[in-house]
Amino acid sequence: MSAAPSVETPRTGPGGRSQTYEGTGGARPGHRALVGHLRRQRGRMAVGVALGLLGSVMGLAQPLAAKRVMDEMSRGQPGAGAVLVLSLLVVAGAILVGLGHYVLQWSAESMVYAARRRLTERLLRLRVAVVEGTEPGDLIARVTSDTAVLRQSVPQALSAAVTGTLVTAATVVMMGLLDAVLLCVTLAVIAVVGVIVAVVAPRIGRATRHTQESVGQIGAALERVFGAFRTVKASGAERREAAALDRAAADARRTGVRAAAWEAVSATASAVVVQVSFLVVLGVGGARVTSGAISVSTLVAFLLYLFALAPRIGQLAEGVGQLQVGAAAAVRIDHVEGLEVEKLAVEHVDGPGAECVRECLGEFAPAPAAAAVTAPESGEPPLGVAFHQVSFAYRPGLPRVHHEVTFSVPARGLTAFVGPSGAGKTTVFSLIERFYEPDSGRVLLDGEDVRRWPLPRLRASIGYVEQDVPVLAGTLRDNLTLGTVEPGEEELARVLRMARVDVLADRLPHGLDTDVGHRGSRLSGGERQRVAIARALLRRPGLLLLDEVTSQLDATNEAALRDTITETALDTTVLVVAHRLSTVTSADRIVVMEAGRVRAVGTHAQLMTCDALYRELASTQLLGQ
Repeated sequence: MSAAPSVETPRTGPGGRSQTYEGTGGARPGHRALVGHLRRQRGRMAVGVALGLLGSVMGLAQPLAAKRVMDEMSRGQPGAGAVLVLSLLVVAGAILVGLGHYVLQWSAESMVYAARRRLTERLLRLRVAVVEGTEPGDLIARVTSDTAVLRQSVPQALSAAVTGTLVTAATVVMMGLLDAVLLCVTLAVIAVVGVIVAVVAPRIGRATRHTQESVGQIGAALERVFGAFRTVKASGAERREAAALDRAAADARRTGVRAAAWEAVSATASAVVVQVSFLVVLGVGGARVTSGAISVSTLVAFLLYLFALAPRIGQLAEGVGQLQVGAAAAVRIDHVEGLEVEKLAVEHVDGPGAECVRECLGEFAPAPAAAAVTAPESGEPPLGVAFHQVSFAYRPGLPRVHHEVTFSVPARGLTAFVGPSGAGKTTVFSLIERFYEPDSGRVLLDGEDVRRWPLPRLRASIGYVEQDVPVLAGTLRDNLTLGTVEPGEEELARVLRMARVDVLADRLPHGLDTDVGHRGSRLSGGERQRVAIARALLRRPGLLLLDEVTSQLDATNEAALRDTITETALDTTVLVVAHRLSTVTSADRIVVMEAGRVRAVGTHAQLMTCDALYRELASTQLLGQ
């Protein structure tokens, strides 16, 4: 089956802004969601069901073959042919049922693989605002445990829904052909099972859904702890965090026990009803044999059908429960598929804003072609940046971070952003990268609205070093080449020297192939910063964004980095958020921000003369010394 169509739907993003993102229109109802996943493997599952059904049909013929054996023996005949037929039916039926079970399990594994592949791809394309508003552990649980539940429940539910129903109906027909009176007695007792299942099944679904949500909470709690493991230990908060994990685990246990209780009620009721029906049929059938209404062989065949019917009734009851379990998992999976993702294609932008700002950027080069997705070997040409009347808030109801921010930065050179904490400096970088989009105004790159740039092309043209300089688990080489084509050895060596990562690589036991640990735990803060800088330089970007890149460097490495930034700014546009005066004074221009507004723009000497806030920041060493 094809996935739910990915459509371009207008949505309301952070700050109440209406934007266009890919979506699926939200999660579907449970059964529709489950059918959607089943349809992707309908061919294989149809084969599995057909094999199981054929094997069950052979099982239906076994009581008749047994009746024939008894009739032939009662007439004094050897019955060897009937015994052979019965044996062949038993063996062939078992083989076909087993083969059908294998094909169903194989189909279920393929279905789960497809679901996990779609989910992981979608998770990596989620908007930053969506990820920041969601517990990562819960998202991980949907990819792992929810899909596992789907795999476990689907084959059983499908087998019960198709094979169980058809075989049960056929069994009832065969029982009716043998004796209608005994069939009526059996159906009257079995009707009780249907009532019980109809009452219990919705409760099983609700309890299972709550259990899966609790499992997601456990994952979220664990992710929270491991994300700040040293802080938890340094604060002596192990018991407190263990108590939080215990509460989540207890909640999962409570809801799991509730689901198990309802499943037990369903299974027990089915077993009791089957036993009662057997006793009733045995009593009534014995009376009919005594009266001569039916033969002993007919009663034996009817009882064999009843014994065959009993597990089918249990299978149907359990299958309905598994259907509820699978539907609950499918809803949680589909919820992820309905989350907003970034739109990779070019977004249509109307209005005269681009032309207005282009007048301010006369020295900029023409906008680059939007078709390419990787930087050329010689590096991207330097890119100019401009903000035009940009206002932005992270979410509706929160104060605005930017208030009509306007500035322009020509191609090449070093531009520093300074200001008190909360002035909106880092948000400038987030808007350039399109992690968020403004409520109003325009962000332009080389005179072109960034929404006109395909996201792969936009981000391939930008090197970005975040403030917390994340390093991923894996080798040092993996981190350096993240998202880029493997560079040549000469280029790699040049960048390693520029960022002073060569010294780090030389001291590691396996050089660039040394594992750096979870989130770079085997590296110091300054080493992680240098790795992040080298990673950005290896992209050969046209625009380099550096957010507090010297905060964890010692004086020697800081001086070396300043030289690297100065050298890079000769043929690249470099924007840096800095609190150290030594970084700021060498900038070609400085943008002073306060309370989400651009207060002043100029060189260090100009701002020391004409801007009181900048003089205060410098004199009180809020920028660093």
